[in-house]
Amino acid sequence: MLGTWKLKTYLVTTAGMRSTPYGENPTGYLSYSADGRMQVVGTASGRIISRDRAPTNEEQIALHKTMFAYEGTYSVEAGKVTHHVDISWNEVWNSTDQVRCYEVNGNTLTITSRFIDAASGTEAHYVLVWEKVANPR
Repeated sequence: MLGTWKLKTYLVTTAGMRSTPYGENPTGYLSYSADGRMQVVGTASGRIISRDRAPTNEEQIALHKTMFAYEGTYSVEAGKVTHHVDISWNEVWNSTDQVRCYEVNGNTLTITSRFIDAASGTEAHYVLVWEKVANPR
């Protein structure tokens, strides 16, 4: 898992319905370092571009809704990685443990998780597929 991974797909299945909330071509990176730290940032494809240098309040909301980011330490068990979140785009996640299942197959890292949507009470299954970034040297 060590190294940097580029986001290839972000798929959510809820009540049998599949969706790609970050579009068909999301952008993002996930890094795991040897010192036990991790960080992730991702954005949707087709994000708005502000008309001015400073986005309007509405543009800021749209930009926030089309990204995710957090950082912290991590621990690994067989098939499971726990992200111990220090800081996040979602303040609710700060100081929490985000448990994910994972599988590495060659240069592909698949991370899955299940959440209960607070608004609907429905379980959602998330599958994020990442591709290993080649060493630039």
